[in-house]
Amino acid sequence: MVSSLYEMISDPLTPEAAPKSGVDPDLLKKPVNALAIVPQSQRITPLFRKSYNVMLRMAQEQGVDQEVYRAPMSAIIRSLDFDSNDTGLIKKHLRAMAATLVEWQSPSSGEVGTWAVSGLIGHAELRKVRGQVWLEWSYSVKLRQELLRPSVFAKLSLEIIAQLRSHGAIALYEICSRYREVGQTARQPWSWWRPVLSGKPETDETRSQEYRFFKRDVLKPALAEVNAVTDLVVELVESRSGRFISDLQFKVRLREQPGGPAAAARAHPAIDPALAARLHQLEVDDLTAAQLHAEHGEALMRSAVEMLARRVASAYPEPLRDPARYLRTVLAAERSKEFGRTPEAAPPSVPERSSAAAAPVRRDLSDAALKLAEQKRQARWHEEWQRRRRAHVVTELEALPTAEQDRLVQSLLLDMEARRVHPTIRKRLQTNGWQHPMVLHEMVRFYATTRIGDGWDRPTPEQLLEIAGQVGDA
Repeated sequence: MVSSLYEMISDPLTPEAAPKSGVDPDLLKKPVNALAIVPQSQRITPLFRKSYNVMLRMAQEQGVDQEVYRAPMSAIIRSLDFDSNDTGLIKKHLRAMAATLVEWQSPSSGEVGTWAVSGLIGHAELRKVRGQVWLEWSYSVKLRQELLRPSVFAKLSLEIIAQLRSHGAIALYEICSRYREVGQTARQPWSWWRPVLSGKPETDETRSQEYRFFKRDVLKPALAEVNAVTDLVVELVESRSGRFISDLQFKVRLREQPGGPAAAARAHPAIDPALAARLHQLEVDDLTAAQLHAEHGEALMRSAVEMLARRVASAYPEPLRDPARYLRTVLAAERSKEFGRTPEAAPPSVPERSSAAAAPVRRDLSDAALKLAEQKRQARWHEEWQRRRRAHVVTELEALPTAEQDRLVQSLLLDMEARRVHPTIRKRLQTNGWQHPMVLHEMVRFYATTRIGDGWDRPTPEQLLEIAGQVGDA
């Protein structure tokens, strides 16, 4: 995906968009001041940060002497591994970059003498040229030189970043990549890491947050994702001041055993050129292809590729958005059937003509199974997000002063009477309080609807993507 990115952005009307030859389109040299950015005005989402990295890589190729940089929106979307038709969401993030104020700082105190506050980009504009949407953007004059031709930088893999799903994991991977040769990051107060990894501006509420909640909600999921997806092994090191955690740093080393996507690709023999060409035609990037080939073998890979080709050609019930993910799911399903098959359960041989007639049926069943599996994954992500949201609401309620909790109980009682809730439940509220199991869900709903709004229990696409990155398919 990323390897073919720069073949897509050349245009005779915009020669400055063409890349220089002999460069690695997967490698981003990101200045250290841009690693530990602290948002000042609004949240930085995973898609937001990925888009910024891709745009920065494109701008570095177009050169520091340019004042305005250009690329097709399709090229940016393809490089993000974004599996949704909601291009409006990406456009929203791209526009917001111009208005997002951040504090630029190095993760090591004193490593770089410059400190600055500015927008992520100077401006953003969408233009339609010959039926294709192009993005134009610029950078602050003060920061452009350091962003596009950095003197101190971290080498980042855009292919790996594309596979990460949470902002915490992306930020942690970027910072730890800077220290992969050193062995550990700089030591900083844990409150310093909070906005850097969460991507959220500091507020009075977050400043009063306890470390254990930050560790539970941000640190542990980010560590798990980095260690599962990337070529780094990262270990949390906590420093105490008396009974409390005061500072954090991370031990960093390259993965010794194959396991990360890049390691899997390097360790396995090259794929047959004809099969590689077919995968490239089906828009499966080389790194993913090599990883799947290493995991499943040549024969299973060829069978799954044929199923992928049929699915792409049919475009039913809708065009396939992510061929690589579909291929991965097919391979997992085929491998499961292979492991579960016994000689007694093996189907009897049938004439070739019967097999050919059954092929469309098998394809339809496979597509239905994949669609059902995707629906189950989505349902699990929704349930996990809602569980966390309810737990967060309960924590807020418990932190309220007793007088405020009593006022809410009286308001809830009036609300339940108006809705004619069963008298037994109302009595439990009066005698046992809002934390009684029969009443708790009523108080959570009442408080959250009042404080957050009617959509308090419905995740946005961004929130669902973040949960998906944290919990995966497990």
